[in-house]
Amino acid sequence: MENALMEDMSKAYPFRCTLSFKPLLDYLEAHPDLMNGSLSCSGFSVKQILAEVPALGAPIPDLTQIDEYDPWIRRMISLVFPPVFWESEPTAAVIPFSVKPVFVSPEFQRLFLDKNGNFTGRMNLNQKQFFAGRVIRAFLFILNKFYGISQNIDYPVIRIIEDPVTGLERHFQINFDFRFVDVRALKPPKSLSEKEREIITEHLTEPEVLRKYLPPEDFELCGFTLLQATDVTESEMISILGRDMIEQESIISREGFLRLQERLRTYFRRPELVADLSAIHEDQVLLLNSGMEMTRNCIFADSHHVPITEFKGTIYEEAVSTKQIFRVPDVADSEMPDDRKSTFLEQGIRSIMITPLHYKGKAIGMLILGSPKPRDLTPLDALSMSQIQPLFSMAINKALDDLENQIQAVIKEKCTAVHPSVEWRFRRAALHHLDYLRQGNPSEMEPIVFRDVFPLFGTCDVRGSADERNRAVREDLIEHLTLALDLLTVAYESKPLFVLNELVTQIEGRIDRIRAGLQSGDEVSTAAFLREEVESLFDHLHGFGPKMLRAIERYRLAVDPKSGTVYRRRRDFEDSVSVLTSRLAEYLDREEGELQQLFPHYFERHCTDGIDYLIYIGESLMEKKEFNPLYLKNLRLWQLKLSAGFARLSESLKSELKVPLETTQLILVQDTPLSIRFRFDEKRFDVDGAYDIRHEIIKSRIDKAVVKEKDERLTQPGKIAVVYSHPKEGREIRRHIEFLKSEGWLTGSTESLELGDLPGVQGLKALRVEVNLQDALPERIAATKS
Repeated sequence: MENALMEDMSKAYPFRCTLSFKPLLDYLEAHPDLMNGSLSCSGFSVKQILAEVPALGAPIPDLTQIDEYDPWIRRMISLVFPPVFWESEPTAAVIPFSVKPVFVSPEFQRLFLDKNGNFTGRMNLNQKQFFAGRVIRAFLFILNKFYGISQNIDYPVIRIIEDPVTGLERHFQINFDFRFVDVRALKPPKSLSEKEREIITEHLTEPEVLRKYLPPEDFELCGFTLLQATDVTESEMISILGRDMIEQESIISREGFLRLQERLRTYFRRPELVADLSAIHEDQVLLLNSGMEMTRNCIFADSHHVPITEFKGTIYEEAVSTKQIFRVPDVADSEMPDDRKSTFLEQGIRSIMITPLHYKGKAIGMLILGSPKPRDLTPLDALSMSQIQPLFSMAINKALDDLENQIQAVIKEKCTAVHPSVEWRFRRAALHHLDYLRQGNPSEMEPIVFRDVFPLFGTCDVRGSADERNRAVREDLIEHLTLALDLLTVAYESKPLFVLNELVTQIEGRIDRIRAGLQSGDEVSTAAFLREEVESLFDHLHGFGPKMLRAIERYRLAVDPKSGTVYRRRRDFEDSVSVLTSRLAEYLDREEGELQQLFPHYFERHCTDGIDYLIYIGESLMEKKEFNPLYLKNLRLWQLKLSAGFARLSESLKSELKVPLETTQLILVQDTPLSIRFRFDEKRFDVDGAYDIRHEIIKSRIDKAVVKEKDERLTQPGKIAVVYSHPKEGREIRRHIEFLKSEGWLTGSTESLELGDLPGVQGLKALRVEVNLQDALPERIAATKS
């Protein structure tokens, strides 16, 4: 297809191009030293050539005569291209500005021409670009010779061919030598005015404009053009790889990575080379893509995640720590771990090269190349790899940066260090910081403080979670010990060894002690005892008969493989806490999201065994909106309603939980505003100033509060407790309570309580009211449950 197009374009070429050796003969006559050296050794001279073959001194329009003059042509070409290089150097002579060869070296023939003499492969330029370049260059010859306008056009022409031996691409830069090309005027050249010369100079790359002033039919290009092909495969591949690395598809997608692998094969000139690319992120190695087993192709999200500890002591760790390219000449004879060795050998890989990837001194990844031939990857390949190592390092670093941005986006959405309501203030501080840096001044982020904001704090806590967890641990340990006891009893029945009886006694003692009460360390020590004293005997106990085998099988089925112990009741408890907490969090997020639309406020929540949340509201938090106490009152009413919703949702979920759990609701009210400051070291807000710290102290201790002069916890299941300090706060909350009673959220009488002193806190009061748990669940809460 390309040859047909080139032939069509040659026919369309506007200039007459004729083969002639006169420019070469003129050149030889002008350089007598060359004639005295080379020609005398060759046994002929310019005069002798013209005497024997006068036609060689004039244009040769009939190309069929070339064969007749071939011995003389070859002798003349030998002055330009010494025969000693013909077998190794791809060189050729062609008719000016055409693709018709007059002479080609054997190496040029082998690489670039098929059996019919047509060019193979493809160019880096399309045919239109190549044709335009030939036309423009011809015009430049005319302008230089007849009008003294000297300009040059230089565009690299790369010929990409398939190596007939390896089947891989090779890239050759075609260098053109126009010394033996002359321009003849078939008509007297027309004179050009200054205006026309200016127009021509401004439109040198527009053949349509140039031909108006320099008609192609008035000129003829005589002589021949020399071509010399230089192998630039390595530099071209480095350039192409650099462009590939800009596009993340080259390391993310299957198709992109296979293209990348093909580039590496061309670069190293090995058609069977395979590649693995991995990134190091925190404590994991992420296999991004592999040319051996392309089962995964989504960067980071679906890649193979391997703990970095698995590489400790391996050649991979050595390569990364030394920052040196590491070669394994023959995998079969290497000392690498058996599992990794077998993986390579199963894939047919015998020789590998491990390239560590670093960015600013930090290890960020690995590129592994493999060959099916032993000792195929040599130190010279390691030297070549060092040329492209930075390209892969930059690509992996960009991929890790993109990953980190995604992680930060998730953190921003899920966590509360920089809440959207205050993001404007951080953006402003960052802009100030960057402005200072751009001006060349040292800069740190300015303090971010919000003054006169009102805090609202609330919790929904799982009642007795510590006791429930201890009960689950105790029952799991007793079950585990009982399994071991049953197993050893069967073993003793098969072979009455006294040492087995001793173990039985130890286990019975442990069961009695744990039943009496779980002690610190029992969980760890019991697991270690069973692993070392009982499970270590299994290999030997297998020979005690079928009954023993069944007992061991029952034991193993009951033990969780991840924790190495019976984990049934603990898992039930943890799953129940997880389900309850996630449903409560979902309900809170939906309710708070709707509230955020009414008036922006700072919000953060934390989940452990239950939920606690913190809200700040005030004028300083607002970028544009004005604050009104109405929004604070609305938030306090919302808090009471939210707590009632927590209680009703918790009650409705009991039937779904493996371990029925109850929650308690607590709210802290403070009518005095305070200041908060962002702690850059801890990435969170904290109260600012000694006076304001009192709120933090109360917040951290009221979950343990008891009613004064009573041995009764303030928080009780099915009730909401609201803690306050000043009578005004109590009056406002009581009014909100009465309203929610009328709405059916709360019920019964409202208790007015004084609280016992807490460490560093005295004089707190509380209101406590019962939540209406009897009515049907409101639709918005039921939606969370489903």
